[in-house]
This record gives sequence, structure tokens and C-alpha cells, in this order.
Amino acid sequence: MFDLKTSLSASFVALAISTAPVSAETWDMPMAYAAANYHSATGAEFARCVTTGTAGELEIKTHPGGSLFAGAEIKRAIQTGQVLIGERLLSGHQNENALFGFDSVPFLATSFEESEKLWEVAKEPLTELLDSQNLHLLYSVPWPAQGLYFDRAVESLADVKGLKFRSYNAASARMAELAGMLPVQIEAAEISQAFATGVAQGMVSSGSTGYDRKVWESLSHYYSVDAWMPRNYVLVNLDAWNDLDDATRNVMNACSDLAEYAGDWRSLQYNDFTVNELAKNGMQTGPAGEALAKELQEIGEVMTNEWLETAGDAGKKIVDAFKASK
Repeated sequence: MFDLKTSLSASFVALAISTAPVSAETWDMPMAYAAANYHSATGAEFARCVTTGTAGELEIKTHPGGSLFAGAEIKRAIQTGQVLIGERLLSGHQNENALFGFDSVPFLATSFEESEKLWEVAKEPLTELLDSQNLHLLYSVPWPAQGLYFDRAVESLADVKGLKFRSYNAASARMAELAGMLPVQIEAAEISQAFATGVAQGMVSSGSTGYDRKVWESLSHYYSVDAWMPRNYVLVNLDAWNDLDDATRNVMNACSDLAEYAGDWRSLQYNDFTVNELAKNGMQTGPAGEALAKELQEIGEVMTNEWLETAGDAGKKIVDAFKASK
């Protein structure tokens, strides 16, 4: 699936040829998820790699858990130079541009292997889009496939009509609407409180998010439906990136290669662990029943057609190229 030898070789070669930048700087790096989450852990290691690789001349300090900027604010903060680097779930900005939601098209890429293939065909157009917004992409790491969480047993969508459903991007909100639920926008850092107070009663998310936020304290059921595999992206303000010397960019690129590789494998390995932990803590876990699965597939077809219509030729090219690669 991943070429460790190539990734490590490229990284260490780049590190070996780097030299110290001219002047020391500190960059704050906002991250939306808890420090213990594997995305945040990977980001922290990336930051240490850059700091070490530049001999401390560029120090990156991570701020997990939405402590510096809330998740929805991070992209704009990087674009405008409030911070020069950060991590964001770009599908949260699908209403801004449909291409940001390529990784949340329901039931398009539902395995890690398929997610990587989809990412490879989408990388170039997404990078060009980010570049036009004064953003430079460093690396991207997927979440595990998304499952459904509820505070009750669910056999069909009739069981969740009117239920308050946590959304985090356009796809999750639209899924809720089509299922007859009420979408409520809630950032990751606010999940535990939202479920504890009844602001939300269900969500679509990975086992990782449920485990990190101990949702078994409020929710009772988790259904593995492999809806989609959204990705987190580490972005740099493009003006700031262009101002760096070649040596510093070499170090950051090398550290990005290592981070993406490590994050990919953590995502793969963390998936089974977290779903098992949900069960150990009292949640009922397993696949969706036949009736619910059929209804979800029908919703997925509607959402896919809607996304393709909105994304236009650019979206169609991504989907066609992905299907051709399978």
C-alpha cells in the first residue's frame, strides 16, 4: 500500500542536504483535534522534525484541541497570515468550493487503499485550488472510514426521524437532511458536551473520534457503514512558504513525507483498536442491518449525483480517474 523505503529515502536525502536558514522564527500551528488523537500526534512529530532539521532556526509549536483557533477558523487564519501553518479538514469548506468535498462523496472510496488512489488523482487539482487561495499543501492524512453513532438502536431511518445529528461538513449535514434528521454544526472539541447535554443525539464519524471523546458516556450504538474517508490537510501560508529559503523548504518537505507515511499507518492501525474500545466501554458495535444499509446506499447515490453536478468537469475528472485506477 505504501512505499516505506522510497518515503524514508527521499526524506533523509532532503534532510542531509539542508543547511540552517538565515534567521530564526517560531510558527504556531493550530490543530482542531485532541492532543492524543493520531492526527495531532503526527502533527507534533512533524513540528519536532522541522525544528530539529533546521537546528531550531524554524520552530513549529502545535496547539491541538482547537485551543488557538476553532477548526472552522483555521483555514482562514492561515490564508490571512494570522498563523503561518495549521491543519484543517477541508471538506468542512465544501460550501466554499465543491472540490474540497471530494473525499466525502458517500461510498466512493471506502477502504484505505481506495482512499489513497482517490487522493492521488485529486492531489493536483486540489493543490492548484489551494495555491489560488494563498495556501501551500504540505501533507494529508485520512481518517478511518466513517460509521454512524446513535443514542438508540436503529434498524431503519424511520427510527431516527427528527433526531439531532452532529454535522462537521456539507456531506454530513446533507446526509442528515436526506435521512430526516436535524443537522447541528458541532466542532470536534465540542462533541462530548453536545452529546451530554442533548444538543446532538447521533453523528457520522470514525471510531477514532468516538474513542477520543468517550462518546459511550452518552451514546449506545455504533454502526460500521464505511460512508467515506475524509482527510486532514496541513497547510502553509503561500507567501510565507515562498519567503523560506530552499534549505528550510527541503526540511519541511522531508518531514512532511515522514508525517504522511506515519499518519497513514496510524489511521490504518487505529481503526480496529478504537472500534474495539467502543465495544469494551459498553457500546453495541457492528454493521448496519439490511434495511438501513439499503436506505443509506440510496442516500449515497443522491449525494454523489448532487456533488458531481456542483463540482462540474473538475469533479467528474477526479471520479472518472479514480474509477479507472481501480
